[in-house]
This record gives sequence, C-alpha cells and structure tokens, in this order.
Amino acid sequence: MKSETLLNVNDVSCYYGENKAVKSVNLNIKKNTITSFIGPSGCGKTTLLRSINRMNDLVDSFHIEGNIFLEGEDIYLQNGKEYVQNLRKQIGMIFQSANPLPASIYKNMILPVTEHYKISRELLDNKVEEKLKLAALYDEVKGRLHKTALSLSGGQQQRLCIARALMLEPQILLLDEPCSALDPISTYAIEELLMELKKQCTIIIVTHNMQQASRISDYTAFFYQGEVIEEGSTAEIFFNPKTELLSNYTDIYNEYNQK
Repeated sequence: MKSETLLNVNDVSCYYGENKAVKSVNLNIKKNTITSFIGPSGCGKTTLLRSINRMNDLVDSFHIEGNIFLEGEDIYLQNGKEYVQNLRKQIGMIFQSANPLPASIYKNMILPVTEHYKISRELLDNKVEEKLKLAALYDEVKGRLHKTALSLSGGQQQRLCIARALMLEPQILLLDEPCSALDPISTYAIEELLMELKKQCTIIIVTHNMQQASRISDYTAFFYQGEVIEEGSTAEIFFNPKTELLSNYTDIYNEYNQK
C-alpha cells in the first residue's frame, strides 16, 4: 500500500532580503517515511527545513513565496502567535548540536508538556519513561533522571533532545545534521532510532553524509544552488541518477571518502 502524502511543498522560494536561497521547490513528503535532503553546503536544504515549522519567522529579513501544505492546510496562511505555537507542537525540530537545558533530565523532558498542558505527575512520569524508552535512552538514565542533562555524552544528549521533542506527539520530526558532531557508535544509535520512529511520525533529515542518507531514508531530494535537481526514492537517486550534476556529486563524495 502506498504511503499517504502528509506535506506538500508547492513552488516554494525563500529569501533573506534580496538573496534567493530556495528557488521554486516542489516536494511531496509521504507519511511515516524518512526523507533526506542532500547537497553541498549553502544549497538551501536547511532554509527549506526551517521553513517547514516556520523557524525562519525569527529572521527579520526572511520571506517566503509559494505554499507549504500540512494535510491540505497552508501553514503560512495564518500569522498569529498561537497558530505558530500549535504548528510547532505538530512539527518538532532537532538541531545540529544537541541543546539540552542546564537542568535535570526529567525537567528537560517535561518542559514541552507543562508549558502547554496541565497534566498529573503520574501521567508525566509515565510519558517521560515511554519517550525515553522510545529513544532507547531509558535504561541508560533511569537511575539519574534528576541529575543534570549536561552530564550525558553527546550522543545521549541528542537522543534526549529527540525524546523531548516526542513528548508533544509531533506528526513530523525535522532534523538538521543531527549526527555531524557524533562518533560512529552514537550515529548508529541515532539512525536505528530514526528508523524505528518513522512508525509513529514522518521524518525529514538534512545530512551531508550520503552514506547515512542511503542507509536510512526512503526518499531523497538533491539540492544544488537553491533548487531541487532530483528527488525520488533513495534507491533511484543513488543507483540511477538522471542528471550529470547528481552523478558527479555522488562520484566526488565517494572518491573523497575512499581516501
């Protein structure tokens, strides 16, 4: 059975002042899949990613043309603070560097929920345990939930940030180079986690690691100078590129990583 389309990017262009960072991009993101954005630095991947949950609203010079539809609703049609906050509950984001708060693991976990809802301590405790287990972190931290999150390793901190984002039950999880600062073992743990999480939510990941994209993603979009040059199933993108640009990019990447 084919996956249902959850998110439509329709002729989207993004600007910082006069600089056009994303140029007329069209993408359909399917439900319960992992989609990778690949391409050289400065090609618009992160700009588009941050536009999907309106993080770029925080940049004064930013403006967007076109439409981004979440389940048929244009997410840029309304501009109220409450609407944007609710949108970000549905679309969580994980950044390149893990960003736990300088507080306990438990407080890091409950903050997203207690900011928005009144919930009993028992339900909170159950939800914290559930999401930490989902992030394959609970067994590692269950004896120190009330110790500072900053005592965790880099890989553990990144998994904590993912678990924290899951507390609000997002439909979509956006990840911007989540493994770039991690060792191979921690990277493997994050990749295994993401492949398990796609059963519950839709994942979009920006990565410079072509091997990572090929390992975990169902679909891939190749960006170059603000445009999507190719997009489709990951197998097609990696093993049957249709453009010389993508073929050359893949060859250069492989040659570099074999040195």
